[in-house]
Amino acid sequence: MKASNQSISIDGIDKKILRALMADARTPILEIARQVGISGAAIHQRLRKLEKSGLIAGSKFIINPKVLGYTTMAFVGIYLDRAMSNPEAVKQLQKIPEVIECHYTTGHWSIFIKILAKDNEHLMHVLNKEIQSISGVSRTETFISLQQQIERQIKI
Repeated sequence: MKASNQSISIDGIDKKILRALMADARTPILEIARQVGISGAAIHQRLRKLEKSGLIAGSKFIINPKVLGYTTMAFVGIYLDRAMSNPEAVKQLQKIPEVIECHYTTGHWSIFIKILAKDNEHLMHVLNKEIQSISGVSRTETFISLQQQIERQIKI
């Protein structure tokens, strides 16, 4: 593994380790070591180097929002009165728990967000009472996801 021009080179062993952990981050290190054919200590060393390089940005459990009753996913383009409103609008959006992603964008909108809501009524409340009341927000454009077709990470 070597870093070059802010990117990192990973070898076949690193790829095997990463693929195993991307499939299930709870896979025991010794099981990965057996699959890859190197010691558990070597796996740990490689993982520390990958974390230090910034390639691995932690691990997490993924909560299924549908089990908690969040069945409506929407994407919202937010138009702002002026670009100077961006930082303050983002600060206000961070306070809304249903907003799970926020991106500055090029194109029509200043900000593009992803929302999880319990249903359409809940979504309408979040839009009308919380997002559209933020100072600087002139209007929004909402797209409701009917069904997610692809969810993946970058291929290793």
